[in-house]
Amino acid sequence: MFRKIAISAVSALVLMSGGAMAAGGEGHIEDVAFSFEGPFGKFDKNQLQRGLQVYTEVCSSCHGLKFVPIRTLADEGGPQLPEDQVRAYAKNFSVVDKDTGEDREAVATDHFPANTGAGAPDLSLMAKARAGFHGPYGTGMSQLFNGIGGPEYIHAILAGYSGETKEEAGETYYENHAFPGGWIKMAPPLSDDIVTYADGHPATVDAMAEDVSAFLMWTAEPKLMARKHMGFVAVLFLIGLSTLLYLTNKRLWAGVKGKKHA
Repeated sequence: MFRKIAISAVSALVLMSGGAMAAGGEGHIEDVAFSFEGPFGKFDKNQLQRGLQVYTEVCSSCHGLKFVPIRTLADEGGPQLPEDQVRAYAKNFSVVDKDTGEDREAVATDHFPANTGAGAPDLSLMAKARAGFHGPYGTGMSQLFNGIGGPEYIHAILAGYSGETKEEAGETYYENHAFPGGWIKMAPPLSDDIVTYADGHPATVDAMAEDVSAFLMWTAEPKLMARKHMGFVAVLFLIGLSTLLYLTNKRLWAGVKGKKHA
């Protein structure tokens, strides 16, 4: 029996290693030490605000966030903008009124508008939709500790341009070490100092890519901190319950186990 279990375990590791190696051949994704990773991690409010700025000034020209209510920018655990700033921010967008069918100025209770003009994908759930890495060492265990790697994938794409281009069938492709196949149609969206952060944080390509990746992780998992807290409380409850059951079991059977057979 033990031999069969050992063989099965080794076979599973080999299969996962092969899958991870295949996935690794699709693009180079590196781990990033995001603040929200791990059982006790949480979103960095300042980083989310910077990521929102990068999305607004750069990404929103092509991509939408149609599943994200604008009012959630004021929620605890998110960017936590003051409510007056959220109302002012909403005015940057126009939405289609459900009653009249005409365009109107957005309000805080509206969602971010979808942006389909450029044929670009919506970014609301991008950080959950893309698996970035399967390591370490091809065992698949990294997902247990670092998550699925969606934010790392976004960061790698934004920071992975080499500067090389090529023409194919009248289309321009840009070399990107993180994108499957190595070439992507999206032109490099970021360049150093393309935005000016209000908090004076350096606006390098790597920093902006990390900030907007963290923001997109929040759009995909706005209740991540609440779920972690609930999970932690549940674990404590189960530990306490298990302890009580163990002590109760010992007390109930103490008289029987304590008897000595003649």
